[in-house]
Amino acid sequence: MIRRQGIDVLAVERMDRAVRRSGQGFLSRAFTPAELDYCGGRSERLAGRWVAKEAVIKCFDRTPICFPRRRIEVVPADTGAPTVRLVGDDPMGARVQVSITHQAGIAIASAWLEMPEPSEVPLPAPEGVRLPDRPAAGHKGTFGTVVALAGSRGFTGAAYLTATAAARAGAGLVRLLVADGIYSILAAKCTEVMATPVTEDAPGAIGPAALDAVIEHLGVARAGVVGPGLGREPATWRLVQEVIARATCPLVLDADALNALAEARHRLRGLGANRVLTPHPGEMARLTGRPTTEVQATRPQVAAAAARDWGAVVVLKGARTVVAAPDGRVSEDPHEVAALASGGTGDVLAGMIAGLIAQGSDPYTAAVTGVYVHAEAGRRLQARQGSAGLLASELLPEIPMVMKTMRDVAA
Repeated sequence: MIRRQGIDVLAVERMDRAVRRSGQGFLSRAFTPAELDYCGGRSERLAGRWVAKEAVIKCFDRTPICFPRRRIEVVPADTGAPTVRLVGDDPMGARVQVSITHQAGIAIASAWLEMPEPSEVPLPAPEGVRLPDRPAAGHKGTFGTVVALAGSRGFTGAAYLTATAAARAGAGLVRLLVADGIYSILAAKCTEVMATPVTEDAPGAIGPAALDAVIEHLGVARAGVVGPGLGREPATWRLVQEVIARATCPLVLDADALNALAEARHRLRGLGANRVLTPHPGEMARLTGRPTTEVQATRPQVAAAAARDWGAVVVLKGARTVVAAPDGRVSEDPHEVAALASGGTGDVLAGMIAGLIAQGSDPYTAAVTGVYVHAEAGRRLQARQGSAGLLASELLPEIPMVMKTMRDVAA
């Protein structure tokens, strides 16, 4: 975040002389019609506007943008305090405050500027990006519960990333269901997430023995996320297929949930509009029976056809991620972030989308918004540390910062 302060002073008598010497031409070059109307020709008020503008100009020194005097308007608010309006160019999220005082014939102004660093200014968002409302009187129940079914022996990190990302996206509560054998690992690692053990069918892997417990937990959730790090035990895949068929809440299906569906492709048709599938190109190739090269060559068309055929929302990951809805809507994200080509970043995205659904977003909006916020977080990290070496866990604290910037810019 860029923060600057500017101060300027001017003798009121100098402003009086400038007006007498140059008249209306000077006034129209230096002040806006609203300022002239407020000042009513009074030199002390004109001097106050002048120093306020100069202080603001000083604040913008060494920033990526410049506002000349004529495009800085200083007029009183309803309270009488001076307020700044930046006219014309995009202010890039800049917020400016000023104070004006007069003493012994001198006008004095101080200005304070706060604006995002250039790398923090979000790329233009696709149509459909919308963050959930965050009412001031809300509580954790207001923002919903996510239940994550994730992780297995050797893949505990995926469970941690998914569940924590749901919390970072704003979900009020997150419960992580894991096999008995890995519960102690996740219970120690997840501080804010409720790690909950369920019966395992193989060491560190869940299966049909956990079905009733999983369905019970999902029954009180606003959203679920299934698949990250679950592993490839046949029993696990049978459980996943049953959960997808029986759960009534929206589900985000990622990683091994997609692998389970690829082994039972007859289950894809009629999944329902409250299912969000998040395949990378290789997973999409397995789900559709097409070569990966064909998937990549016609990404929007492949995603749209899959969404229509399956009746579900499809997120085809990669550079310029494509999100398609069963009703024909298609969104292409503008980001190309090489730093996100790192293990675990997809687990973060799956948890984020579930977290947004839990707060009230419909599945398509949550997918489009989650993709955008996730990529923005990656872009900001890439700007700071380069295109290689990003760790998926580094995305987690960046998620709320991106959402804050988006809300600040929108405001």
